[in-house]
Amino acid sequence: MAAQPGRKGGNARGQGGFALLIVLWTLVGLSLLVSVVLAVAGSALRGTSALRGAAQVQALAEGEIWDAVFHALDRSPARWAMDGRAYTPGMQGAAMTVRLFDEAGLVNPNTAPRALLVALLHGCGATPAQAADIAANMAQWRSSAAGNAAATRQRYLVAGRGYSPPYGAFQSVEELGLVLGMTPRLLQALRPHLSLTQPNDPDIGLADPVVRQALREAGLFMPHQPLPGEVRPRSFVVLVDVRDTQGYRAMREATILLTPAAGTLADGVHVVRIRTPDGP
Repeated sequence: MAAQPGRKGGNARGQGGFALLIVLWTLVGLSLLVSVVLAVAGSALRGTSALRGAAQVQALAEGEIWDAVFHALDRSPARWAMDGRAYTPGMQGAAMTVRLFDEAGLVNPNTAPRALLVALLHGCGATPAQAADIAANMAQWRSSAAGNAAATRQRYLVAGRGYSPPYGAFQSVEELGLVLGMTPRLLQALRPHLSLTQPNDPDIGLADPVVRQALREAGLFMPHQPLPGEVRPRSFVVLVDVRDTQGYRAMREATILLTPAAGTLADGVHVVRIRTPDGP
């Protein structure tokens, strides 16, 4: 049989076109793969940069806590006041605001007399009977003497509580919400007037109007008269807010307890707590 002219050349051209198509699709696939890799790498780099930026402002905020403590301990006229005024330490590449708040005017629920607790609860919206009942339950909660523990446990069980008082100091302001009779609304009203760190009786001269009125109602309106040479421990709160030029922000709130040292030694500094406060 005679060979058909041109078939071999046609097959070669067809195979060449198919091979070219495979090469083109391979190049398209490689281009897509490279694009995906570059996109993932770019996203990872942006994520790493964001983490680094956030970590840097957090480190600045926590470092500034110690700078604030240093200024609070300063005995010169340049000492930072604990009245909430804003200080703006110079920091290249970041804007920083620092405020110090003295806790001397706050009520410590672990040490406050029951009469003061009653008056404060009343000032925060409780009825006189409700205030007296909750104050008694708070005093029982923090007391080391269990008393009639079985009867107390029964009272809590009847109220639907699966626990009873631990007969020890409150560990947080939130723990007051577990006390029988305390309501979320009342606890929210109490919160700004309380401190578990404040080691002294509230100073009426530094107290807010609610605490000041409670002190008067409880008959505790006389300011403390220090003895000659007396230096009492005190607590304060440091609030730091840092923003850098890239838009990263960090806020830190530290509660500091200062205990006086004998002689010329510096005060002891105890960092009770560092947390991230609720932002605006």
